[in-house]
Amino acid sequence: MNVQRRIEAKLDESLQLLHLEVINESGNHNVPDGSESHFKVVLVTEEFADLPLIRRHRTVNRILADELQVIHALALHTYTESEWRSRHGDAPMSPPCVN
Repeated sequence: MNVQRRIEAKLDESLQLLHLEVINESGNHNVPDGSESHFKVVLVTEEFADLPLIRRHRTVNRILADELQVIHALALHTYTESEWRSRHGDAPMSPPCVN
């Protein structure tokens, strides 16, 4: 399983996600083709309600501890449903899909 799929699977198994995007941004950097070194993760869960940003990030970092040993950069965008909707409107969110 590649790194992107492992990130998706671990987050999906560990959190009650309303939305998940894992984007391999390695191609935007000076790395060989096919690299999995730079990722952006956007996730929405009510489990982040009342948690400051640092605790949200620590939660994700703990879940992805093994992956953080092999990737160079991880950009995290963590939201509750209301935070997501205030930024992106009322468009329905797609459920996470790891298949």
